[in-house]
Amino acid sequence: MKYITTVNGVRFEIEVERDGGLLVNGERREIDFLPLGDSALYSMVMDNLSFDVLVEERGGVYEVLMQGRLYTADVEDERSQLLATRRSAPTIDSGEISIRAPMPGLVVDIPVIEGQEVKAGQTVVILESMKMQNELKAPRDGVVQRISVEAGTTVEQNKPLITIV
Repeated sequence: MKYITTVNGVRFEIEVERDGGLLVNGERREIDFLPLGDSALYSMVMDNLSFDVLVEERGGVYEVLMQGRLYTADVEDERSQLLATRRSAPTIDSGEISIRAPMPGLVVDIPVIEGQEVKAGQTVVILESMKMQNELKAPRDGVVQRISVEAGTTVEQNKPLITIV
C-alpha cells in the first residue's frame, strides 16, 4: 500500500512492501517499529539506529516527537488521495458523464432515480469500501440518464455506476 505523507511541509511517498520493508521516495529503508505498552510511545530502529518515538493523532494529523524534535505529519493512503483528486477534478459543462466506482466496494444506497434532475455536489451513490462509506457526488448539474447498478451490489474499481447528461 502506498501512502503520501507530508511532514512539516515536505511530501514523501511511502510504500509498505509485503516483506515489511519500506520504500521512501523509491529508496528502500530498513525500519522496525514496535509499540511500548498501551501508550503512544514506540521503539523504532531505522538503519541500525534506535529511537524512542512518541506518536499522537489529533484530528487526522499526527504529531511525532523524536529526538527532541516535534514533527507534524499528514498521512493519506492512495485510495483517499484518489477520492480527493476525483472530488476536485475539473467539471465537464455538457455532454454525458459517467460516475464510476473509484475503488472496489459495496453500493449501499442510490438516493436518485433515472430522469431525476441533480445539482452539482448532490450525492448520487453511497459506496462502502474498507468499512468506510463514501458519498459519490454529481460533478455538475444534469439529469440522471442511466443507473447501472442496484443497492446491495458489489462493484469493482472503475465500474460505471450512474450516467448524467
